[in-house]
Amino acid sequence: MDEQVPRDFETLRATILDRRESLPKRIAQIAAYALDNPDDIAFGTAASIAASAGVQPSTLIRFAQQLGFDGFTSLQQVFRERLRERNSSYDERLQALRAKAEGGAGHRAIFDGFIAAASTSLNDISRTLDDAHLEDAISLLAKAQTIYVLAKRRSYPVASYIAYALGKLKIRNQLIESAAGLNAEMVGFATPADAVIAISFSPYAPATIEEARAISEQGVPIVAITDSSFSPLAQFARVWFEVAEADFAGFRSLSATMALAMALTVGVGEKRRDASRKRKA
Repeated sequence: MDEQVPRDFETLRATILDRRESLPKRIAQIAAYALDNPDDIAFGTAASIAASAGVQPSTLIRFAQQLGFDGFTSLQQVFRERLRERNSSYDERLQALRAKAEGGAGHRAIFDGFIAAASTSLNDISRTLDDAHLEDAISLLAKAQTIYVLAKRRSYPVASYIAYALGKLKIRNQLIESAAGLNAEMVGFATPADAVIAISFSPYAPATIEEARAISEQGVPIVAITDSSFSPLAQFARVWFEVAEADFAGFRSLSATMALAMALTVGVGEKRRDASRKRKA
């Protein structure tokens, strides 16, 4: 590998994101899979990874060469190094609890499994959160006349709590939901003087993506919380956050997402309070 080849996961991720618009369709498909499933890339064989990603094994080689590697094995080493560098204590605990629960250890093991998954998620977001992105998002939202909150399905509880907290902070907001089917009309009221918090995770809710698309076309800035750099929400967002929730028994909690959502909400409240004090001074 030469000096231009990514030698660590973060550089590799940044390189893929920088080139994603120009990647051929099949290579873009495996690139998205690789960023969404880095552990699978580290541990899998070329055949198993290709099958999971829905591509031919030869596509993996082309993907690696597109990034400057001499073959897929060289690319895979970057993913394996990421695992060696990562703090594995929570992961090991989670695996042990999963085995314990599957062995019939009872409901306490299931409870402990979800606690371990939540701890893993919180540990990961604490380690990876970009401070500058957080500040940018809070500044953007604090200037908004109205903050629209957009989420469906699994993400809806987070959106609901954001709207509740914003209301308690006396910040004008609108949760985009309507039993009468008036979501499009709600979206239509948003202007560039407002802002949106949009939340969606794979498999992305089609309604969330379409409403985010419509609202972005109106010039309204969006802060997105999602799970992948290839998420359709990321392309509409002024600022976006990648949150990877650990799962237990196939179920993912919302612990890291909720922590980020509340940090944004309370941060906006503090930012507005500081601005109000300065105006009165």
